[in-house]
Amino acid sequence: MTAEFGFPKACRLLDAAEFEAVFAQSQVSSDRYFTVLMRANDKGHARLGLAIAKRKIRKATARNRLKRIIRESFRLNRPQLPAADFVVLAKPAAATAERDVLWESLARHWQRLSAAAAAA
Repeated sequence: MTAEFGFPKACRLLDAAEFEAVFAQSQVSSDRYFTVLMRANDKGHARLGLAIAKRKIRKATARNRLKRIIRESFRLNRPQLPAADFVVLAKPAAATAERDVLWESLARHWQRLSAAAAAA
């Protein structure tokens, strides 16, 4: 495995202030499974934050499964993503969706937000 596909601590949103900055001002991509927020950063690489609400996804196993899928998708797509902070929020439909459907949904979000960042 090469370092470019890793998921080090530097590629994560770690504190509330970083999440708040993304929630306060961001570009949004949404579908029936996820809402993905993006805000440009000055770090030089993409960073990920997860906001998988217990109110939306009741079962802990479903929340953990979604987090694993999102992290893996982000990890593999990170080299192509712009230098931005991403926050992924899950919708209730994601809890029961197949992995392939979720994977395609996330790929569309990454592509859509990358194009939006390039146009800006």
